[in-house]
Amino acid sequence: MASEDKSPIEIEISSGDFYFKVVEFLQQNWALIDESKGSVTVWFISDASEVFDKIDFATVEEAQVGLRRNGFRRLSEDAESQKFIAPPRVPFFPGDHVNGAIYSSGRFWEGLPS
Repeated sequence: MASEDKSPIEIEISSGDFYFKVVEFLQQNWALIDESKGSVTVWFISDASEVFDKIDFATVEEAQVGLRRNGFRRLSEDAESQKFIAPPRVPFFPGDHVNGAIYSSGRFWEGLPS
């Protein structure tokens, strides 16, 4: 009898240009803008490398504006934060946020794309 592979499905994200938002003491939400096959997706990732939400945008520029408007900062532009926090590591796997789809639902996101 062959054993079944029960490992979680990895989510492949080509970008490594992290945005972050401090949400609680020693906890961040991370975002990556992934542009592939004509679409732009912002993936939201926990410190534990779990992808818990996503939002699709028309352009990379709209995604960047949306992230900044909603309190995310680009890690590569924040030398001080780089001293204290590190982004999640690949591989990324599907996960859940305790409060559900907090960004794509609009609950904690201002200006969802139409």
